[in-house]
Amino acid sequence: MAKTINFDQIVKENAENVKFVQILNEKGELVNNGLKSSLKDEEMVALMKDLVWGRTVNKRLVLAGRQGRIGNLPPSEGMEASQLATLFAIDKQDFLLPTYRDVIPLVKHGMPLSNAVLWYRGHVAGNHFPEDLQGLPAQTIIGSQMLQAAGIGMAYNLDGEKKVAMTYIGDGGTSQGDFYEGINFAGAFDSPVVFIVQNNQYGISVPRDKQTKAKTLAQKAVAAGIPGIQVDGMDALALYEATKMAKDYALAGNGPVLIETLTYRYGPHTLSDDPTRYRPEGEVEEWQAKDCLIRMRKYLGDKGLWNEEMEQEVIDATTQEVNEALDTADKAPKMKVSEMLESVYEVPTPRIAKEIAFYKEKEAN
Repeated sequence: MAKTINFDQIVKENAENVKFVQILNEKGELVNNGLKSSLKDEEMVALMKDLVWGRTVNKRLVLAGRQGRIGNLPPSEGMEASQLATLFAIDKQDFLLPTYRDVIPLVKHGMPLSNAVLWYRGHVAGNHFPEDLQGLPAQTIIGSQMLQAAGIGMAYNLDGEKKVAMTYIGDGGTSQGDFYEGINFAGAFDSPVVFIVQNNQYGISVPRDKQTKAKTLAQKAVAAGIPGIQVDGMDALALYEATKMAKDYALAGNGPVLIETLTYRYGPHTLSDDPTRYRPEGEVEEWQAKDCLIRMRKYLGDKGLWNEEMEQEVIDATTQEVNEALDTADKAPKMKVSEMLESVYEVPTPRIAKEIAFYKEKEAN
């Protein structure tokens, strides 16, 4: 009798073979799975400060958005570990390619916060970076940063530089063609790239299980022949370790790694969105109980490394930092069309040069 092919079993094994990484559970307790944090006590405290800083920046920017002081902000509250613990694992010399929801980690990587405010306002100065900042402006074209990251990683290989590129993309972005092209190109050329897929459960209003039949997003790495793992996106310690290991793996000449972070955005897609229209009742509260700050407070508090006073100091300092950034942005000169056009090409094309001259004459009058 001829054997049959069990296609359903193949699909099942695709998901089952994905490794899930966790160090701290929802109660802030260490999980006994053989994986431990390599961070020293002072490094854990520094990471916790980054998480509190990120939460505070987000809350203050949302408030500024409600006041009309910035544009249509895409909030990221709830995703601090997914963004900042992964960032904690790379160096300033490494290249960061964020999405429109990842401006906060871009600021932590070296972008002035006042420039971030201007970016949210659509001001050209929001794309002006310090010369030593290794990164690109936040990408609004979904998925295109995947290809850019692959190319930057390839350039590092060609130049013999021991650096990695790290890029973020959302769960919805993995449905874009550029996503597949990016991981395939990076895999084919062993580009040292860490792809962070932030699975915050919704592509705008579309639930993740309606976006793809794949049980995990990490398994999409299989098609590119690269490692793909799934990490508890609310576990800052696990996210750091996974990203650090992925970076080391890439720098050893093995090529890219894809990390799916299981996370959640507590707020709307943007400030013009009403998430109550598509989220079931109680879902937000369920995820808030898994919050990264709750876990780290418990774990570091039990070790005598963190307390309420320390957290309040970070909140107060960050609040002042955001207020100063807003005030600085308010004083920025009104944007000129000519400046916007000058930011397109290093050497303007004849057509753009003609437009620049036209608008400069108009602005002078």
